[in-house]
Amino acid sequence: MKILKILFFVFLLSISYNSHAAKVDTLAIPSVAMGKTYNASVVLPNSYLKGKAKYPVMYLLHGAYGHFRDWLKSTPNKMTVKDLADQYNMIIVMPEGETFSFYLDSPVNKGSQFETYITKEVIQKIDQTYRTIAEKKGRVITGLSMGGHGALSLSAKHPELYLAAGSMSGALDMGGMLQRDNSDQVKKLMEPVFGADSGKQELYDANSVLNMIDKIKANKMPLTIDIGVDDFLIESNRELHRRLVYYKIPHDYTERPGAHTWDYWENSLPYHALFFAKVFKENNVSAN
Repeated sequence: MKILKILFFVFLLSISYNSHAAKVDTLAIPSVAMGKTYNASVVLPNSYLKGKAKYPVMYLLHGAYGHFRDWLKSTPNKMTVKDLADQYNMIIVMPEGETFSFYLDSPVNKGSQFETYITKEVIQKIDQTYRTIAEKKGRVITGLSMGGHGALSLSAKHPELYLAAGSMSGALDMGGMLQRDNSDQVKKLMEPVFGADSGKQELYDANSVLNMIDKIKANKMPLTIDIGVDDFLIESNRELHRRLVYYKIPHDYTERPGAHTWDYWENSLPYHALFFAKVFKENNVSAN
């Protein structure tokens, strides 16, 4: 009988906790640019369901080989994103970026136009569907690996859309990646974006965050960048940091113990959420 009472008590606690946890939507977002529809995961803080306030939004991008649900299913603690939405009272949107899009508009494949998709179609759909602060001051963007590249690239090219940006273990130099691993498998993965003749260094350079310093400097956008000391992408991140320092561009840069793993990204994401929360506060932005 005592065991049954304990189990019943735990069950009640579970019900109480779940009733006060963030809510997850799966939202279909059509793309006119690509002629198809993708899904996005949208985490709404618990407070969203209780009032009529408008909320700031953090866009959170997945990495290569991944899809839109990665941040919800792959962190060791499956409540990580939901807890952060509740803690900082913001909506967190995780859109689809396909396995190797780099979140850019392919010059050779009309079926891979993810810069247009994220900046024009996803944001518009989110602002139409939810109570968001539907302007620059209400949006931030970050991501892991390929998503880190995407967040820095999209914010550099479209500063009118985002208040701040971040990158976790960013794949910031596509040409450098191929130099490191020039296998047929990697070339095949990059074909949908860069075409079969994907050995043209100038094409990679034109789309590399490392070569967007002029845009980044002009934007004066708060940036947070971090990477694990055992991550195979660390040199390109260090190079970006060096260039930002050389051109006197303010930014946060951190190297922490860890590698290119979900353990690292689960640990990193709360720092990004805190960074963005401070930026929102400095700009008098909150759910209201």
